[in-house]
Amino acid sequence: MLLKLSILKETNEGETRVAIVPKSIAKLQKLGFQVSIQSDAGAQASFTDEEYKNAGATIYSTLQDSIENADLIVKINPPSAEDLKHLKKGQTWLSQLFHRLNDDLINALKTKGVSAFSLDAMPRISRAQSMDVLSSQSNLSGYKAVIAGAEHSSKIFPMLMTAAGTITPSRVLIFGVGVAGLQAIATAKRLGAIVEATDVRLECKEQTESLGAKFLTVEDDGVKVEGGYAQEVTPEYLAKQKEVVNKSLAQADIVITTALVQGAKAPVLISKEQIELMKNGSVIIDMAVAKGGNTALSKADEIVFHQGVKIVGISNFPAQLPTNASELLSRNVDTFLSHIVEDGAFKWDMEDEITRETLIINNTNN
Repeated sequence: MLLKLSILKETNEGETRVAIVPKSIAKLQKLGFQVSIQSDAGAQASFTDEEYKNAGATIYSTLQDSIENADLIVKINPPSAEDLKHLKKGQTWLSQLFHRLNDDLINALKTKGVSAFSLDAMPRISRAQSMDVLSSQSNLSGYKAVIAGAEHSSKIFPMLMTAAGTITPSRVLIFGVGVAGLQAIATAKRLGAIVEATDVRLECKEQTESLGAKFLTVEDDGVKVEGGYAQEVTPEYLAKQKEVVNKSLAQADIVITTALVQGAKAPVLISKEQIELMKNGSVIIDMAVAKGGNTALSKADEIVFHQGVKIVGISNFPAQLPTNASELLSRNVDTFLSHIVEDGAFKWDMEDEITRETLIINNTNN
């Protein structure tokens, strides 16, 4: 008997992506899935119902039908109240759940009697890289953040020599050298900027310099790294780091912040006083604003002006590139399903690290 997989339409404000694109349908069918999708789920990412139908998916016109006719429900974002209303015991949910910050949601799913996988809980190990939605989306985000910086800046990135004189290149400072930060460095360098980057993880120095940027950090090995993320650091360390970056901050035309702490609020790396050190007309692009923000003045999906500095908070960068973002997400999801499904059934292999870390709720024995 085929497992029934249903793809839901995203309902979060500003969300334009879809979890699975038509190209993945054939792969899912080979795994033993009968695939359906809620009507217009892929429309904002430029994937039509007709494309899904031609790929072999059934189209459901309502959310209720999409959920009730499924064994596995797939979405990008956590379930909404309306989604929860239609879930039934024995089903399996797959999406990002951000479970460490969403106790009420996890309890609601447990009460419903469903099992739930959280894509954002993917372990940072080499064999899980092709399933890691955070990395695939962060790559796009790092690129788009630089483009957003260019759009909001009153200066161009590269040096330009003209008969009227020479325009000096923009100076870009990037906080956080993870996947998003590295892509931001590479993009800013390609556009001709002078780039500096800072991170509490000393191992980022070589990667930063390999892309042609200068690395700024505190020479201190007291910062612990777990699962690819820096853990929360002491106020003393942050004070030292501020001293190191303040000179560069005062010279920067564009600042991009990417720092996140897994399962916790984003650290505030730039204080109000530091913003006041910056040049008139400079721009901050805060990529961590959805988790509280890396600056003291950031606001989600708003532009804040403070003493001539523009602070841009964009909570969902991948949604601004929905076609590519959805394609990458879909590959992550179908690869993950290939890992946890065999011969048309879930393996539920709790000895496997990928399954164990991502299976947040296991109601298979209830």
